[in-house]
Amino acid sequence: MKNLLHHIKYPEDLRKLNLNELPKLAKELREFIIDIVAAKEGHLGASLGVVELTIALHYLFDTPNDILIWDVGHQAYGHKILTGRKDIFHTNRQFGGIAGFPTIKESVFDAFGVGHSSTSISAVLGMAIASNLKGETDKHHIAVIGDASIASGMAFEALNHAGVSKANILIILNDNAIGIDPSVGALKEYLTKVKTDKRLAAQNNIIKALNFDYSGPIDGHDLPKLINELNRLKTIKGPKFLHVITKKGKGLQKAEEDQVTYHAPGKFDKISGERIVKNEEGFTKYQDVFGKTIIELARENKDIVAITPAMLTGSSLKYMMQKYPERTFDVGIAEQHAVTLAAGFATQGLVPFCAIYSTFLQRAYDQVIHDVALQNLPVIFCIDRAGLVGEDGATHHGVFDIAYLRAIPNLIIVSPRNEIELRNILYTAQLGLENPIAIRYPRGYGKIKEWNTPFQKIEIGKGEQLKEGNSLAILSVGTLSNSVSEAIQLATNSDEIAHFDMRFIKPLDEQLLHKILKKYKRIITVEDGTVKGGFGSAILEFISEHKYKNEVELLGIPDEFIEHGSMKDLLKKVSLDLNGLLSFIQKKRH
Repeated sequence: MKNLLHHIKYPEDLRKLNLNELPKLAKELREFIIDIVAAKEGHLGASLGVVELTIALHYLFDTPNDILIWDVGHQAYGHKILTGRKDIFHTNRQFGGIAGFPTIKESVFDAFGVGHSSTSISAVLGMAIASNLKGETDKHHIAVIGDASIASGMAFEALNHAGVSKANILIILNDNAIGIDPSVGALKEYLTKVKTDKRLAAQNNIIKALNFDYSGPIDGHDLPKLINELNRLKTIKGPKFLHVITKKGKGLQKAEEDQVTYHAPGKFDKISGERIVKNEEGFTKYQDVFGKTIIELARENKDIVAITPAMLTGSSLKYMMQKYPERTFDVGIAEQHAVTLAAGFATQGLVPFCAIYSTFLQRAYDQVIHDVALQNLPVIFCIDRAGLVGEDGATHHGVFDIAYLRAIPNLIIVSPRNEIELRNILYTAQLGLENPIAIRYPRGYGKIKEWNTPFQKIEIGKGEQLKEGNSLAILSVGTLSNSVSEAIQLATNSDEIAHFDMRFIKPLDEQLLHKILKKYKRIITVEDGTVKGGFGSAILEFISEHKYKNEVELLGIPDEFIEHGSMKDLLKKVSLDLNGLLSFIQKKRH
């Protein structure tokens, strides 16, 4: 029997198939995704869940002339394979290969870049209104959005606008009751009821109340039903909404049974589904250092509460949820709400730990300024995934937080260099601060096995000298300090080089800085964030303010969006790997 997928490169090839061949194609597409992701890693469960929907959309609509947007983009692997990237799909998320998310520069079929959630309805509405203005009223505009993403404030803002537009849009709710972690909130409970009570969908429907033509819920794995309903919806003008029920991980038993783990399982056996677990020889992920430390602190400090926007597992607050569920709050994909909720807690004397990935905190910038810092509320921001994050790429690198937070008055910013320092600054923060604090730490494993040491208080705004030297001073922040120390040891001019872990980006250790600038002519700053407006810029501002004449060079992330790839490849690209640092500090200056 011939392999159908082998003969399909673009949707125009797909449209040559008979309807009764599509289920076979779905089976082949699932197997193709499983084969590649098992060996190369990536996001698995979401794409397996929308195979039939992906095929139906490209079969019936004239993509890319009809616009299709995926939200978040975890679910777009099948889309990529059917739109010209099947032969290079094995390069997915690898350095120099295709991106893990749809991105405009990669393909005309990727109508919008979607690394962050809940943007699709706003984007597709803008495109649909633009089509109306250009007189292209027959053009279709489709957004596929998950039940976790649609609960976000931005998605609701867009639905509210779309309902009073005459835009020719189709919003497809891919409802599988899970984002990365299980979906939460009142909307999730409503959607669960709609699945079992069709009368609720017909009579008391919040989507209909927003002026959408609502249909569903229908089985998203039933291709004939999907095809029939999408064909009907093609004939209806204006805003439409199709509620589709799918199973995340469909087609791989392990992925269906453990949907949280198999969102992005790493390498696994493609037949059994068993994960091939990396042996990190007893080292601990930074997120777990945070997650386990906060339980210790919460045991003694009854005022501690923890907040996360849909990242219980990713931030390791799952441990706190298990131990202290009444003091742990997963607010769904709602970063703005998470920050202001934490501010509300702080006004009442609670000690809020707000755990958010660096890249997602960007979405709550106004709340950090207006609701926390302006009122000087002692919220403890635990900024996970700071710095480069590897294969997730440009949408997920946490390289802007130092620059965007440094401008905010009242806010303390600290970047601990190892697991023990992270543990101790978490302890220090909950003892009672007069200001909000941002504690930033990277993705991945640390380098200390015995990090679970007795707590020690850290003095706010104080750096530390790690090595003596006589002519060159390296000032570093964060975990790159460890690579700097290694590079100094290997340098031919090692005796000349002093090394300072400044720790605090704000406030700077001014007393230490004056000593450094008076003693060392040449200064190098090293950080894992953008050099534009970052830690190095703070040092330059201090030097300018105090009229020093030192020679200063900044090392960090250059002024460009860094692509996806392994951490090894990316650090080499930006010269922050061991060889890059070594080469830089050994360069002779005249």
